[in-house]
Amino acid sequence: MGRRNTLGKTSELLDEDFYWSIIAESLQKTDNPNDQERYLIHRIQKLTPKEIIGFRLRTDKLLNECYTPAMWCAGYIMNDGCSDDGFEFFRNWVISRGKEVYYRAKGNPDTLVSEIDEELEGYDFEGFWYVADKAFKYRTGKELEEFIDDGNDQTGGASVEMELTWEEGNPDSMRQICPELFAQFWNE
Repeated sequence: MGRRNTLGKTSELLDEDFYWSIIAESLQKTDNPNDQERYLIHRIQKLTPKEIIGFRLRTDKLLNECYTPAMWCAGYIMNDGCSDDGFEFFRNWVISRGKEVYYRAKGNPDTLVSEIDEELEGYDFEGFWYVADKAFKYRTGKELEEFIDDGNDQTGGASVEMELTWEEGNPDSMRQICPELFAQFWNE
């Protein structure tokens, strides 16, 4: 008789190399955010429920790690403004571009100039954050959030208050942080 697969709460992140391999695969097989979102949901659904939760937790950790004033400046410039939610969607877009783009941008958000795509209406990807949630629901019929062990958070927790190093009303302060993006996007 087979073992019954019971799912309990978990805080275990998906292995980072495996995570990035799934993102890389999605970028190779798709050429726009809508297709990438559908591909990821289908691909992630094949993982174990615990791995699906781990995918979401890995995404959360990466989101928290790039919650910086310089990254927000890049999002503000690239999207002609950037609210709190907009900044979250922007960081999801950065992650969705793959490991190299993410880590380069984390070190220097101005490197996102290499990701400019005239086909995009904006540099955000809200749906990326939900791919694991949707895959989990399809796979188990349950809500992923119910199985996250918040007591053992490994993602860096809720975002903390951030002091911006640039000002909306001072374009020169943004130019100093992201000069190449500023040159490409800013219309004075």
